[in-house]
Amino acid sequence: MFDGTEYKITHGSVIIAAITSCTNTSNPSVMLGAGMLAKNAVAAGLTVAPYIKTSLSPGSGVVTYYLNESGVIPALEKLGFDIVGYGCMTCIGNSGGLDENIVNAIEQNDLVCCGVLSGNRNFEGRIHPNTRANYLASPLLVIAYAIAGRVDIDFETEPLGERPDGSAVYLRDIWPTRNDIHTVEQRHVIPAMFKEVYAKIETGSKSWQSLVAPAGKIYPWSKSSTYIKKPPFFDGMTRDLPKLKALNNAKVLLLLGDSVTTDHISPAGSIGRTSPAARYLAQNGLTPREFNSYGSRRGNDAVMARGTFGNIRIVNKFMNKPGPRTIYLPTNEEMDIFDCAERYARSDTPLIVIAGNDYGSGSSRDWAAKGPYLLGITAVIAESFERIHRSNLVGMGIVPLQFQSGENPESLGLTGKENYTINLPSNIKPGQNVTVTTDTGKSFNVVLRFDTEVDILFYKHGGILNYMIRKMLSQ
Repeated sequence: MFDGTEYKITHGSVIIAAITSCTNTSNPSVMLGAGMLAKNAVAAGLTVAPYIKTSLSPGSGVVTYYLNESGVIPALEKLGFDIVGYGCMTCIGNSGGLDENIVNAIEQNDLVCCGVLSGNRNFEGRIHPNTRANYLASPLLVIAYAIAGRVDIDFETEPLGERPDGSAVYLRDIWPTRNDIHTVEQRHVIPAMFKEVYAKIETGSKSWQSLVAPAGKIYPWSKSSTYIKKPPFFDGMTRDLPKLKALNNAKVLLLLGDSVTTDHISPAGSIGRTSPAARYLAQNGLTPREFNSYGSRRGNDAVMARGTFGNIRIVNKFMNKPGPRTIYLPTNEEMDIFDCAERYARSDTPLIVIAGNDYGSGSSRDWAAKGPYLLGITAVIAESFERIHRSNLVGMGIVPLQFQSGENPESLGLTGKENYTINLPSNIKPGQNVTVTTDTGKSFNVVLRFDTEVDILFYKHGGILNYMIRKMLSQ
């Protein structure tokens, strides 16, 4: 039921359709094309089911300007694609909640429902917890799939819907031609629009103008803020280089497989109501409606540390189902990953992550390295690393180690429940072999993925942040 009407959803049903992200919304041709498609669809009597969460969030106010001038806004709004704001929204997981009846239907029937968006990234669990399948599409196709209500439609042979007289409407019937789009674009997208919009960019809205900013060169950290918090990265830092810690008897916090993305490591979307981050925010007096998203709270390390590995779709091989849980190995207790890391920290136990191929794939999110650092992770042993994420790990003083070609935890007979000692030599060299031993007597070699002398320099300083501070102090 939705708004008193009964609807049927099944595998492949579209429940989120969003024209979003600067990637496509900076292209007047596809944005005007979407508006013209919407206009033709409305003229043909087509609609979008009201339970589908639709939105339009351009990357610039110029888009609103030329959509208004071309006369397509009413049709977009008729189909539910109202302009909800500007910038990153659904594409980064800020779609907001779904109707409770829709969520219950999906969860009770274990449905694979879908999101369709014009974004530039599509990682598991990123868009919304209840859209297990998400597809990237042009703004025109976002509207088309919203009208169809499902992704398993063949647009060539199946109609989108019917006209009031009962005749079928196919996508080809309402798709604007390239010449039509070009004509509208030439008429309505003009330089004066850009000049007018961007001339006001530093002025901002009345709300922006009313903000009060403190004066002074040093930021006055507010202890009551749950958005911006003084980070602990320099706590205990000395002018002199620290003595490198031995990586002895480390415990495995997570045993992961292939293609673990930065969204799995540090999600940007909504904060689950039972998560460690939610508990922290509730303790600070916030209600669930005020939790917002991880992306909005990236200035608060306490939230971001608690959200590390918090993706609901992460597969930790210690567990029998996906989710941000792990095992505290000394007692074999199951718990949230942050709580487990915190317990290990009480005994000063170094932690590692073991993973498969392409560890850290996806967007180069700095918190995907900062978060693990705050959890006490000292090294990651993977079959391979995404290039930028490997560099980010080094930048936080985390050691990236790569299994020898053809080897992995399974071939080496590793369960992840062993204690691991990483025998880093005193004279570290880029790309050298390093021996890892376990308390079960197994030993194997890995490649030290410090690829350059600069990587080693950063590691000796405890990361690039500490290196830069010491460099500034020495000048």
